[in-house]
Amino acid sequence: MKAMTSRERFKRMYEHREADRVPITDIPWSGTFERWHREGMPADADWVDYFDIDHVSSIGVDNSPRYECKTLEETDEYVIYTTSWGVTQKSFKHRDSTPEFLDWRVTTPESWEEAKARMTPTRDRVDWAYLERAYPLWRERGDWVIADFWFGFDVTHSWMMGTENLLVAMCEEPEMVRDMFEHFLDVDIALYDMIWDAGYRFDCISWPDDMGYKGTTFFSNETYRELLKPVHKKAVDWAHNHGVYAHLHSCGNIMSRIPDLIDIGVDALNPLEVKAGMEPLKLKREYGDRLVLHGGVNAVLWDDRDAIIAEIGKVVPELKKGGGYIFSSDHSIPNSVSLENFKAIIAEVKRVGAYD
Repeated sequence: MKAMTSRERFKRMYEHREADRVPITDIPWSGTFERWHREGMPADADWVDYFDIDHVSSIGVDNSPRYECKTLEETDEYVIYTTSWGVTQKSFKHRDSTPEFLDWRVTTPESWEEAKARMTPTRDRVDWAYLERAYPLWRERGDWVIADFWFGFDVTHSWMMGTENLLVAMCEEPEMVRDMFEHFLDVDIALYDMIWDAGYRFDCISWPDDMGYKGTTFFSNETYRELLKPVHKKAVDWAHNHGVYAHLHSCGNIMSRIPDLIDIGVDALNPLEVKAGMEPLKLKREYGDRLVLHGGVNAVLWDDRDAIIAEIGKVVPELKKGGGYIFSSDHSIPNSVSLENFKAIIAEVKRVGAYD
């Protein structure tokens, strides 16, 4: 089959049709890039071109309350700072890790009302100069272009309110929580309407909403249906009304939530976190004709060449059947993965992920 552009390849997967091969995309850690550069990848190389994988580009917006960002403390090892979401964080400089969240400004209905008043969809929340410069290249190159939405449980607990605070509020202040989820999305929609009306097109919307951890979900399906499912559906409907797809990123084990996601029309799901209990092959059997599966290859194995090659050979040929599959790890690429291992992984995926 003739080689396709990334956009053609992804589109075929979303249509549940075969392509020349499965699309390949992923997210290396910063420390992974540092390792690959030490092991021979040129410092000035575009890593996507270097490995000859698929180009995925994204459009982002700022729907934050725009609180002051300032550095509170800095050492050789870490920096403590405040974010535009009103959170005080500690980030380490020399190792890959998630930030440590120290304090949250928005934790009550009163503080939420203050934040909400600051979250208004003004044109300066879009980087128009970047779009004008980058968009023609994306389309000329045949990229798959994503609109990065920013709303939902994960964004709210991780970047604004804190996990414990939000989970308690979902029980004690459900109207506030529902309003938070809805307002985040409403600002997103208003900003992406501006982008769409300006003539910029994207192929799907995507949003991160980690609703699970190892073995189960953070909250019940009943709570999901009451507080979050209507907001997810609004995002999916907006995408479909614009003729584009809806892609959900949700880490953890959300096997029990798949029927609800199918019900509202979610088109694609990643990362299918195997180590948390997700079952990609079962999902393919039960929902493969309705849901694009993205990921599902255990990142724990990627530093063991024999183990990961065997795993790819086991899952990719099954997941690719009839289209509807995008290859990546079940989260991201840690710095334990050598340059040579990643080269071997990509070569094997291209071999077993090719269509006749």
